[in-house]
Amino acid sequence: MTPTIITVAGSDPSGGAGIQADLKTFSALGAYGGAVLTALTAQNTRGVTGVLPVPANFVTEQLDALFADLDVAAVKTGMLGSPDVVEAVADAARRHGVRHLVVDPVMVATSGDRLVDDATVEAIRDRLLPLASVVTPNLPETAALLGLPAVAPEEAADAAAELHAKGPAALVKGGHATGPDAVDVLADDDGILELRVPRVATENTHGTGCTLSSAIAVGLGHGRPLREAVADAKTYLTAALRAADQLHVGGGHGPVHHFHAWWTPEGTRA
Repeated sequence: MTPTIITVAGSDPSGGAGIQADLKTFSALGAYGGAVLTALTAQNTRGVTGVLPVPANFVTEQLDALFADLDVAAVKTGMLGSPDVVEAVADAARRHGVRHLVVDPVMVATSGDRLVDDATVEAIRDRLLPLASVVTPNLPETAALLGLPAVAPEEAADAAAELHAKGPAALVKGGHATGPDAVDVLADDDGILELRVPRVATENTHGTGCTLSSAIAVGLGHGRPLREAVADAKTYLTAALRAADQLHVGGGHGPVHHFHAWWTPEGTRA
């Protein structure tokens, strides 16, 4: 049976991140995707120029409409933007008995700029994480969730374990680090798992966090154990990154190639 996965996130009109990346990932990995919008953005591969938030009560209305009709196997969250929206998502997750909740805490831009205020960080940490199956922060987001000024790559395992102590499994992503390998660290009930692959040399990394967390949600929706879902998601993202330079989208940080296994930019089947 094809699982239905819901993304609760902002829209990226350039198609590389946000709900657009999530829906592409769901489709590429054999799931049916639904989407609840939390914000409209004006952005492209060069950056974000505007954000129009969706009111929390309408986020609730979207979620309730989907759960009233669809058999939802998993929910993935991205940019939530305000404490009210975080609470709306947490309340819906409790009321509808969400089976698997993957939280991608979109808090810090690649530039290091904070995208949400302290109250929203606190709401994600205190209201959403206890309900989550897994949280997938990068290093700056991990620091924000733990109230630290920074988390170094060599501190990722301890930081992941500290996040896991708050409830969910924690996958601390190492994409912001440097070095020949891209190293993510998972802390779950079985301990610490390091996932290491050679770093892909590309500037086309737009939407990598959205893609990874969405792929994990698909794996959980298919009934795979968490560690298997995480490993499969990292394999998929790595292949999408390796094919990213083929797309030639935009003049900034372009997207990964979500459908690398199906077609090439030349219009031929992969």
